[in-house]
Amino acid sequence: MSNSSVVELPVLNQPDGAVAPCCPPLNERPLTAEEAERTAKMFKALGDPIRLRLFSAVASHEGGEACVCDISDVGVSQPTVSHHLKKLKDAGLLSSERRGTWVYYRVEPSVLVAMGQLLTTAAR
Repeated sequence: MSNSSVVELPVLNQPDGAVAPCCPPLNERPLTAEEAERTAKMFKALGDPIRLRLFSAVASHEGGEACVCDISDVGVSQPTVSHHLKKLKDAGLLSSERRGTWVYYRVEPSVLVAMGQLLTTAAR
């Protein structure tokens, strides 16, 4: 059993089904310590080129999810791919489901929306 914790996504689901980031656009106001901690974990996970390639492969895969067998060609060994996918999952950027011998990963659309909204310039 792993003793790593899962970080909550920086997203708040609205009653009407819309998604809003937990944090305002970066130029709107300074982040609180809690907001900065959650957001830094997300960006840290994406700060590695292999993880960024894997995240992009999952996000852009047909149907919004990808089998690990379909995305493992990133120039590193299978155990290293699994390590990086776990880091993305621990950061709350990916979710996974085991189907038989394969694990399928997906990026929730709300993650992409939240990341985009965080980096969007606030209207002034």
